[in-house]
Amino acid sequence: MDTADNVMPFVTAAIDAYGTGVLAKTSELAADTEVARGSRILQRVFGRGDAQAHRVIGRVAGAKPDDESGRAALRNAIMEEFRADPLLRREVTAMLPRVPVTGSGERSVAVGDITVA
Repeated sequence: MDTADNVMPFVTAAIDAYGTGVLAKTSELAADTEVARGSRILQRVFGRGDAQAHRVIGRVAGAKPDDESGRAALRNAIMEEFRADPLLRREVTAMLPRVPVTGSGERSVAVGDITVA
């Protein structure tokens, strides 16, 4: 799975919570919630946002939950930013929660953790 797909639950939760003001949202950003993480990711990817970023975010904010075209446009805009700045993808990947590795079954061994990327 790629990073743009992995960030979508977080960024859409932030947009659902804050709407088009998500890029200016600063309170609660230290919290480790899905919405706060999504806000931080959007701010890292789009900064304060150009007109195009605001249009895409507005489209997602105004869409019905089952409207996939707005979410696809947001994912594409995020992918464009990743293509323009390869380091950005690594930085955003580091912002995603880490999933611990656990063993299962008799005599299983698991060490470390996996970053969802």
